[in-house]
Amino acid sequence: MTPESASAEPTRSLEIELTFDVGVDTPVPSWQTLGCVVSVDGPERRELDAQYFDVHDVTLGRAGYAVRRRTGGPDEGWHIKGPKDADGARLEQHWPLGAPGVPPAELIRVVIPIAPTAGESGALRRIARIRNDRHAYLLKDGAGAVVAEFVDDHVRAVDELRGVETRWREWEFELGPAAPAGRADRAALLEAATEIALAAGARPAASDSKLARTLGV
Repeated sequence: MTPESASAEPTRSLEIELTFDVGVDTPVPSWQTLGCVVSVDGPERRELDAQYFDVHDVTLGRAGYAVRRRTGGPDEGWHIKGPKDADGARLEQHWPLGAPGVPPAELIRVVIPIAPTAGESGALRRIARIRNDRHAYLLKDGAGAVVAEFVDDHVRAVDELRGVETRWREWEFELGPAAPAGRADRAALLEAATEIALAAGARPAASDSKLARTLGV
């Protein structure tokens, strides 16, 4: 896999989210019971198709990084997700889709310090494919700003290293631009969201991410 030579600088964002395992028939919660939420938009249906890549010894994954090319949804493109920091946030870097299967050269430059062999021709290989029927809801405050996004995910995943296919359903609750900026207020919002999800029948996710669950780690 040869990197695409011309690549834009990535957009960067911090992802702070909760993830829950949930049964097939569990109804979604009523998020307007969350104090700061005045209205809920959705669901918006999104068909997501993500291909995940790593070097032969899965160095990136073992270091807590995920490299993917995803189509569908408002943020389709190439992504690098970093490991969680002390506050549970992950730095996500995003590049446009470009040519199928051809990672941006700048993405390769970012991962080389973590996985030096990533710069070699063909070093990045596809390790998983995750397709997701996503139902997305925007949770808004009184001014119409997005406090959080809640998604109800119906996942079909293939571990291409082991040839194993799995299916599951999960919920994600991700803080939006109008979420509290202070650490204590943010923690209180996440705690309240957790209580609502658990009361609706969810369980804390057994895996750290969709990729980890796909790969059985």
